[in-house]
Amino acid sequence: MKVNELIEKTGWKNISTEASLDKEIMGVYVGDLLSWVMGKGEQGQAWITVQSHLNVIAVAVLLEFSCVIIADGVIVPEDVLQKAIEENLAIVLADCSPFECTRKLIEFGY
Repeated sequence: MKVNELIEKTGWKNISTEASLDKEIMGVYVGDLLSWVMGKGEQGQAWITVQSHLNVIAVAVLLEFSCVIIADGVIVPEDVLQKAIEENLAIVLADCSPFECTRKLIEFGY
């Protein structure tokens, strides 16, 4: 599934760049401890987190995640959105908990 298909199926909102919506989601990683995510995440995954600071973008770019799903409707600061756009990284805003986001992705076969 591509990032744009995920957005269409869930009703979640893309809040950064549309240029990266055609990236394929190859799996999912859920976590908020950045060092742990850096050690366990894999290229092409969608990352579910409630973190919304610049280091999230750095980790997502380093690991080449397909997108970052910010759960619980957490507000993402403008500087973070601008950095995501610079890095061609989709930031998807979900109004549900990380658990509910994960459950939805499991329904889609992840």
